[in-house]
Amino acid sequence: MPGSIFDVAQRGMSAQLVRMNAAASNLANAGTVTGSEAEAYRPIRAVFAEDLDRATGMGSVRVEGVVRENAAAIRQHEPDHPLADANGDVWTAPVDENAEMVEMLESSRQYQNMVEALSTAKQLMLDTMRLK
Repeated sequence: MPGSIFDVAQRGMSAQLVRMNAAASNLANAGTVTGSEAEAYRPIRAVFAEDLDRATGMGSVRVEGVVRENAAAIRQHEPDHPLADANGDVWTAPVDENAEMVEMLESSRQYQNMVEALSTAKQLMLDTMRLK
């Protein structure tokens, strides 16, 4: 359950790292080619859920898991490709590289926001301790 601002920020930062890693995996597999539709890479997505402490009313995030999308592989007719099937087709990963870059930028921004919140909290604590 969420506790201090440090606990909440840590959970938020961890969630954004999972999100960034999923997008990075998708980008790394963009354009991969296989010989069958079933073997083609499918993009993955992090799934988040709210973690609410009813006693304090503080909420945080938790990673429910990472799921594979049901996006259809892209068929391309390339009879000279070494992985081509009997029809001369190969299958590529259905990864939208632009969407993955946006996903990485958004998760990076959220991570930075958590770092800024922690920095502000730390500064306020130090200022409070300096009061006489």
